[in-house]
Amino acid sequence: QVQLVESGGGLVRPGGSLRLSCAASGRTFSTYAMGWFRQAPGKEREFVAAISWSGISTTYADSVKGRFTISRDNAKNTVYLQMNSLKPGDTAVYYCNRNPPTLGSSWGQGTQVTVSS
Repeated sequence: QVQLVESGGGLVRPGGSLRLSCAASGRTFSTYAMGWFRQAPGKEREFVAAISWSGISTTYADSVKGRFTISRDNAKNTVYLQMNSLKPGDTAVYYCNRNPPTLGSSWGQGTQVTVSS
């Protein structure tokens, strides 16, 4: 029963950086592994990064490995995605959710990231 609100997106130049935030409400937030996902126009939603409930273990899609960093602050019920060396191919709406998402998971509005020169 976690409500998730993404923020921090915007328009950046190639090579720029952006930090996304995912604010969550719910008593059991800290017990869930969390992830970031993205969807570009005309494409399926894809996995970007995930972090364990403790924050110790992280996983990244090959396309963002070395450029993106996922982190979380359970005391603040917030998950972050630091995005560096952004490329035009990173342009998408970014969503956060439990990882893996369940069949009953609901997706919010996400936050738009546009990388363009």
